[in-house]
Amino acid sequence: MKKIVALFMLCGTFLFAQINLQTASKEELMSIKGIGEKKAEQIMEYRKTNTIKNPEDLKNIKGFGDNIVGNVKESGKTSKEKTEKKVEGKKEEKKKELNKTVDKKIEKTTGTLVPKL
Repeated sequence: MKKIVALFMLCGTFLFAQINLQTASKEELMSIKGIGEKKAEQIMEYRKTNTIKNPEDLKNIKGFGDNIVGNVKESGKTSKEKTEKKVEGKKEEKKKELNKTVDKKIEKTTGTLVPKL
């Protein structure tokens, strides 16, 4: 039961996962479409003296326009969707594992096989 509760807490954390522009590593920044090594370095340099609260703040950096800001916003949505799919997969795995455990306990106590539906 504790494992299930922990899984649900972890799932809630992942649902809101997104790249934090203020703390992201160079590699994380480069995972966003349109941001290469140079642009990632520009972001890292900019955030040394400025706070990036939202993707719109990137427009203050030379060479960053609507396209890149849009890609950053889309990247956040995409990572949420991927994370939600992973979470659902983990939930299904845990349900199957729990069902197998329960079936084994029933078989052990009754001495008969549990019919599969």
